[in-house]
Amino acid sequence: MAQAQIGIIGGSGLYKMDALKDVEEVQVDTPFGSPSDALILGTLEGTRVAFLARHGRNHTLLPSELPFRANIYAMKSLGVEYLISASAVGSLKAEAKPLDMVVPDQFIDRTKNRISTFFGEGIVAHIAFGDPVCKNLAGVVADAVASLELP
Repeated sequence: MAQAQIGIIGGSGLYKMDALKDVEEVQVDTPFGSPSDALILGTLEGTRVAFLARHGRNHTLLPSELPFRANIYAMKSLGVEYLISASAVGSLKAEAKPLDMVVPDQFIDRTKNRISTFFGEGIVAHIAFGDPVCKNLAGVVADAVASLELP
């Protein structure tokens, strides 16, 4: 199966990446069912990237319907080590305006009424959640955003 080291999950409004070259569409079977859509593999500036539209390419899945475990499992099965998720969300900070690019270092998980783990059924794991965002990857993304010199 094709491989990619970097994965990108596009939220509302980000359903494809036109800049990808040598594109192939891959269906990935997982123990958690099908991902939100086929994964799109391609090359971006010489780097292999896997892209997935979080809500499906036609935005057919509600947030409560997202097969998040299948999405993550599919990315990992393609060799993804670094996963970037683009989302359109609100902020608790008044200075963060609509269309601002923000790279979080923390977040509040308010999801409810769905399975919240990959583990169970005899597999026990305790995951530290004090620092849920990779500082190195966040730094790379923040530097890339800063280099764009957006208004």
